[in-house]
Amino acid sequence: MEERKLNAYEDYLEHIGKTGQAGREDDYLNAVAAVSQTSPAAEEPVNVGERIKKFRNDKGLTLTDISRRTNVSVEVLEQIEGNLISPPLGTLIKLGKALDMKMGYLISSGENKPFTIVRKNQGQSLSRHSSKKGKSYGYSYEMLAADKNDRSMDPFLVTLEPTETVEELSSHDGQEFIFVLSGQMEVRLDDYVDVLNPGDSIYYDSATPHLVRARGGNNAYILAVLYSNH
Repeated sequence: MEERKLNAYEDYLEHIGKTGQAGREDDYLNAVAAVSQTSPAAEEPVNVGERIKKFRNDKGLTLTDISRRTNVSVEVLEQIEGNLISPPLGTLIKLGKALDMKMGYLISSGENKPFTIVRKNQGQSLSRHSSKKGKSYGYSYEMLAADKNDRSMDPFLVTLEPTETVEELSSHDGQEFIFVLSGQMEVRLDDYVDVLNPGDSIYYDSATPHLVRARGGNNAYILAVLYSNH
């Protein structure tokens, strides 16, 4: 029986050698290898604006109510809910507090798993743009734990982009940890200014007025972890 199987296999090899199938088999294996090395695309961006609007309406709150609680103008809130701009992370924390929920609920996928694993380039993305023209406003970010329920920390991969837009310092509840992966990042904490390079990190209270941005004319890539005690 074993000899018969071996002869059959040898006949198969001879057959594909004559018909050129071996070359096709090699092409197939090479194609599989190429696909396995291709990074998967990130998930579609989360529509945070619609989610914020739904939660606000469910709680019977007006835009003016939210504006008073967050110190964010009604005009900007309208742009956020209309998905014309994506709010910066600090504003998301303020909106979560105004809606009496953690920021994570505003940006989670809704699956609410006890744990979550995010493969390379498979995080859920959020991009911040200026209103109307849709030009880059300074950064885009990818969520790394959107499916974890009742989380106290929110980790992000953030791309800081060079911009001429002048932003005000932001402050909100919680703490932040940032690790620079590539490029240069300028950080401002009140009157303190410093530049962080790849491998550098910083940890600070988010209640301190702060701002981070790309430095040197190139993008900076950072890991940011936000903790909210709300």
